[in-house]
Amino acid sequence: MTWLPSGLRGRLVITFLLVAVTASTVVTGLGYQIVRRGLLDRAERGAVADVRETLSRTTLPIGVSDVVWPSDTTVTEDDLGQVVHALEAPERTVIVTYGRLLRTSPGFEFTIADVPRRLREQAAGRLVHQRVLLRRRPWLIVATQIQRETGQGVVRPTGLTAYVFVPLSEEDAVLSRLRTALAQAGGITLVLALTLALLSARRVLLPVRRLGAAARALGSGDLHVRLPVRGRDELAELTATFNETAAALEETVGELRTLESMSRRFVADVSHELRTPLTAMTAVTDMLSEDAENLPDDAGEAVRIVVREIGRLRVLVEHLIEISRLDAGAARLHRETVDVGDALADCLEVRGWADKVKLTVPVGLTFSLDIRRFDVIVANLVGNALNHGAPPVVVTARVRVRPDASRGLEVTVRDHGKGIPEHALPHVFERFYKAGADRARSVGSGLGLAIARANAELHDGSVTAERREPGILFRLWIPTP
Repeated sequence: MTWLPSGLRGRLVITFLLVAVTASTVVTGLGYQIVRRGLLDRAERGAVADVRETLSRTTLPIGVSDVVWPSDTTVTEDDLGQVVHALEAPERTVIVTYGRLLRTSPGFEFTIADVPRRLREQAAGRLVHQRVLLRRRPWLIVATQIQRETGQGVVRPTGLTAYVFVPLSEEDAVLSRLRTALAQAGGITLVLALTLALLSARRVLLPVRRLGAAARALGSGDLHVRLPVRGRDELAELTATFNETAAALEETVGELRTLESMSRRFVADVSHELRTPLTAMTAVTDMLSEDAENLPDDAGEAVRIVVREIGRLRVLVEHLIEISRLDAGAARLHRETVDVGDALADCLEVRGWADKVKLTVPVGLTFSLDIRRFDVIVANLVGNALNHGAPPVVVTARVRVRPDASRGLEVTVRDHGKGIPEHALPHVFERFYKAGADRARSVGSGLGLAIARANAELHDGSVTAERREPGILFRLWIPTP
């Protein structure tokens, strides 16, 4: 039923009103029909009884005739007038026919043509009546062929047919006043039903709204929210269940937060503790790597493997320390206006990538950003392109205005390798995610892209990955502060 409102409050109110209006209409309609039928039946019985009694006292000036259309020429309109006069009453008029003769009450506006044909046919043998609407007024027509007893209980028709028009204006006025009263009562009932519906809907929906607000607060992180339990109905049980669920959730989340905090602290502590031995090991391996060419083949290869793995371990430790700071919320931005071209060139030159990457930046392009974190973002994106992509690797930077009118710095890193599978694109910025089996033992730590995204978000920006043919394109966006 698409016409019903979508809100529960509207549906409850409309349903309540429909039930109330339907019940009121049925009761009012039945009551009106009962009163109308009783009133009209009483008026009919009274009119018929009065006509019958009047006819029993009327002296007929006509002799007995055995035919329906008498040919007695001794009967005149004056004789018919006596019968009309006998049947007349206030606001009641009469038509009397005898063969081709017809007499009506003085000033009467109706004719014999206004009498329904079926009623005229039925009046030939008995007293009948029918309600009709003439000149927009209700009337009761009582019709009968006048008969007379001739002795020894023999009853014969006289040839006279009387049509008595009884007005039902008074009954119609009573019914009109009754309809008005019922309409007013229906209006009052509708107003009361609407008031009760609104009050009932509010009483029913108020706990539901409180539950909704509490659920939203719970979802936003307010785990201390609780609701008072009132009554013993189903809503009270639902509220109590919500409170129990919130308490259990608060306890579980508290335990998870404690474990997460301990895990972060453990990772940070281990990373810091590993830094000192790694520094010493790096110094030793640097010395060994210089003499690796002079060692036997097996020893030289072992030295090179140790040097490579220690370098990988050092990168992993540095990344773990950085990600621990980000998770702990200890990372802070220190913005300054820098030359973007110089910052990118320095990032590539320090790492020995200047001859491996093509850099395209407008001269004099400046922007406000944290130079250290910007360097980390670019280094991770370019390092990923160099390690897992294929040349040429192209880095571009520009200030761009988006379709939504937001303005900011856009840096893209594009390689021309085989790219990343479509199914892996949504996950490339997740920690320790490997897009393919060939990356499982790569020199990366699996945290570089996650760190790049976290630093971009510190700038209120974003990093996205897009497939190209061939290769992959990383897009860094930092809005104007």
